[in-house]
Amino acid sequence: MSTSSGVRYHHGDLRAECLRAALDLLEESDEAAVSLRAVARRAGVSPNAPYRHYPDKEALLAALAVHGFHELRATLLAAVEPAAAGQEVVSLAQAYVRYALDHPALFRLMFSRPCSPDHPEVTDAGDRTYAVISARAGTDGTGQPQEARPAGWWSLVHGLASLALYGKLPRGGDVRQIDELVKDTVTAMCGTGTGTGTGTGTGRS
Repeated sequence: MSTSSGVRYHHGDLRAECLRAALDLLEESDEAAVSLRAVARRAGVSPNAPYRHYPDKEALLAALAVHGFHELRATLLAAVEPAAAGQEVVSLAQAYVRYALDHPALFRLMFSRPCSPDHPEVTDAGDRTYAVISARAGTDGTGQPQEARPAGWWSLVHGLASLALYGKLPRGGDVRQIDELVKDTVTAMCGTGTGTGTGTGTGRS
């Protein structure tokens, strides 16, 4: 049903439509632009409709963060599967940085959400993404697990992604140049062929 102004009161997939509208608002501006009323206007539904699925703005932002982690996880898995032997962590790193550059506002939001008991789904989604990293970057050259390696790898690559977002990488903003810089940096810091996930890996990947 809709009014003469075109506002719809019923929607086939209201939750998904509101999330898409929120993503659009986020990427067009920043987190401050995302509100339930703005989402309703963008989705073309009544002002109260989004509240059926998102009781407040924090719930909506949490849903955006979950969406981002799910996308990032899928991106990492897609990048590592066709990677040549010994290049898995490089492909993983390049995909991570590219995702940050392709979705800057969402990427910042994902890592700015505090761990909250009210939204454990954000922590769970982040853990599932980290499991992909841990399984591939968590071994040494012999395939033996190294507990500190995934955290160190993630810190390095997340730092590169953050620098890229703020235009602080020394080779400029060209994607191909950034790809090469990421490759060179990860190879230099992690060593060629090390931490490539040659073991079976653990975690929920």
